[in-house]
Amino acid sequence: MNNRHYNIYFHTHTVSGIVISVVLFVIFFAGSFSFFRDEIINWERSESTAITREIQLDYNDALQHLDKKYVLYGRNLTISKPSVENRVAVYMEGTKDTLAPKKQQAGEFFYLDNKNYKTYTYEESYSLGELLYRLHFLAQIPYPAGYYLSGFTALFFLFAIITGVLLHWNKIVSNFYMFRPKEKLKTLWTDAHTALGMIGLPFQFVYAVTGAFFMIKLLIVAPAVMALYKGDQDKLYKELEYTDPDYKFENKKLANPFNINELVARTKKNWADFEITRVFIQNYGDANMHVLVEGELLSHKKFTGIGKVVYRVSDAKEIAKKDPIAHTSYLDIVKNVLYRIHFGDYGGYALKIVSFLLGIITCFVIISGVMIWLVARQKKNMPEKKRRFNAAVVRIYLAICLSMYPITALAFIGSKIFYPLSQSNLYALYFGGWLLLTIFFIIKKNDAFTNKFSLISGSILGFLIPITNGIVSGNWFWNSFMDNKFQIFFIDVFWIFLAGISLYTAYHLKPKKAVS
Repeated sequence: MNNRHYNIYFHTHTVSGIVISVVLFVIFFAGSFSFFRDEIINWERSESTAITREIQLDYNDALQHLDKKYVLYGRNLTISKPSVENRVAVYMEGTKDTLAPKKQQAGEFFYLDNKNYKTYTYEESYSLGELLYRLHFLAQIPYPAGYYLSGFTALFFLFAIITGVLLHWNKIVSNFYMFRPKEKLKTLWTDAHTALGMIGLPFQFVYAVTGAFFMIKLLIVAPAVMALYKGDQDKLYKELEYTDPDYKFENKKLANPFNINELVARTKKNWADFEITRVFIQNYGDANMHVLVEGELLSHKKFTGIGKVVYRVSDAKEIAKKDPIAHTSYLDIVKNVLYRIHFGDYGGYALKIVSFLLGIITCFVIISGVMIWLVARQKKNMPEKKRRFNAAVVRIYLAICLSMYPITALAFIGSKIFYPLSQSNLYALYFGGWLLLTIFFIIKKNDAFTNKFSLISGSILGFLIPITNGIVSGNWFWNSFMDNKFQIFFIDVFWIFLAGISLYTAYHLKPKKAVS
């Protein structure tokens, strides 16, 4: 590689990496915990449920309860299961009966407990698992700014990955095996950055591509809507199969009783290893009522196997059917594969744990890249003012990033002790504590202290998490294991291992000569 190309790749890699470093760290740190979103939600609520994506619900009984509370006649209802928990998501459109009271003409969204049918608003059902999941794509920043910021960060990260590979292409093998912890500080950070970057390269590439796709696809789709569909986005959504069939509301009550449970059971019998993930009811209680039952084959049977059946309720006749085995289209594969590989929900706990570790490794790659940048700019021939400015920038970077670990551990303890925490109180605990700890580290002006304090305090709080759970709920991890409450058991043991590793790391850090 000639010097010109090397300099282009080097500066592109450095600038793109430094610009996005803090945001990228937040995305990967929160994203790593998001692999266990369902487990965190159940741990927080002291609940455990069957580890399946299928909706566990007595539809007939649940709809009777909802009908008494909301009056369902003429409404469209969507019942889905966004995560592995005891609650299902219910979205009800306003009734199509124009003579109904105004209250019934408004739409509703809530979560429904599949056992006692208690309803929860989104704010009431908010949890630490949801906070961390949404933080990993910056959803707390008002829409669409947060989405676009995370999307473009992923895009810049893709540039950093590609230019980093091009930089090291000629020495990929030799540099991968080279690690010199006893050498000078820049050498240590460079070796760690290169080796760990190559270990996590496939993981990072996948998440850079899929993350950019999910967050900025609207900007990609918008020109196509204007040019190919003349601004008609409904037509685009229909061709992409994002819209459900629409059946006319006849405003005439259904004469015969109906059984949604039976329709769901009929759908499951069509295909072995088929899980029901969504039920869409159109024109509830009307003579032209239809039910769409949708699901997927288990991932180990077929990676992308989406099936659905549409029933006309008046005579329980099948109107339309999509076979998940024979009728998988290219469109289904494109839409589903990106989601599956991004969420890592197809390989059980082994894949989740590996993905978590690779996410944390990526966080270290980001930090080491920032430290390389700092050490390279602390040469004696550089003006003192610039050196101080560079050190201050990195100090702020490290304060924001490293303080996430103890604050996340503290949030686990707080969400258990004060359960249920409202969304606003959870925000105050997590983001308020994060801000205070960041300010403390910035004022302290000691990067080594920031690093060690974050690791040790996070470890201590991490060990306290299973103890807090045992005292508050009585779910000591050995009891959870014996009672087959695996999700609760997993989070407790997960924190014991994580706190142990970080504490070991903190006490075996050998400080190098500090950068003045």
